[in-house]
Amino acid sequence: MKVVILAGGYGTRIASIDNNLPKPMLPIGGYPVLYHIMKIYSFFGHKDFYIALGYKAETIKKYFRDFYFNNSDLKINLNNNQVTVLNERKLDWNVNLIDTGLESLTAKRLRILKKYIGNNKFLLTYGDGLSNIDINKLIEFHNSHKKIATVTAVRPTAKFGDLEINGDKVVSFNEKNQLNTGWISGGFFVFEPEIFDLLSDNNEMLERTVLKNLAEDGNLLSYKHNGFWQCMDTQKDYNLLQELWKNNPIWHRE
Repeated sequence: MKVVILAGGYGTRIASIDNNLPKPMLPIGGYPVLYHIMKIYSFFGHKDFYIALGYKAETIKKYFRDFYFNNSDLKINLNNNQVTVLNERKLDWNVNLIDTGLESLTAKRLRILKKYIGNNKFLLTYGDGLSNIDINKLIEFHNSHKKIATVTAVRPTAKFGDLEINGDKVVSFNEKNQLNTGWISGGFFVFEPEIFDLLSDNNEMLERTVLKNLAEDGNLLSYKHNGFWQCMDTQKDYNLLQELWKNNPIWHRE
């Protein structure tokens, strides 16, 4: 399945770490958090990526353009500039880097990607959240309920999209409100192609319009993930992920 990763926001709350990098490119253990997210999907066989770019899009493009050489051992003849790869490192990923606009909100970014996704079911997540979620079990759950969308519900310690859940059905989706049920949106969505019919021509937040309406209509269900999930929204979150990488990178699979 195609994997959409929203990686175009400004990331203002964490910009003080490195103003030269967009948030998805902040390194954890020497690799951008975006790379870690892609590794999660790749482990479960989903390697066709569509990265929605915006802020500092050129930085992300350059990283993947140079990935092969930067992650391989090289022999360089400085007399004639001949480069020989000694120990190459390849990934069987298809990475599509799509500029979706500097000021675009999440619903608009997704709408721009419609021509690349086509009439297919697809996966979507944000460029700043890590988890040990089983992607294929998430897909199996989604396929079992025949609704338009599934959101992964998690239990973190921070405030994000507050989900009110009745059984497996999401009955209310409130972005970044005070928690009242203990479940919040952890990203890692599955969408049917009908989601594109619900996207307007306006520059809107996916979370505040489409997902909220889906919840009210009974077309958004939750996949409850009780395992590890951690966002990278603040300096504190970033430091935590760095420590976890050193000691126990729970999300990391080979």
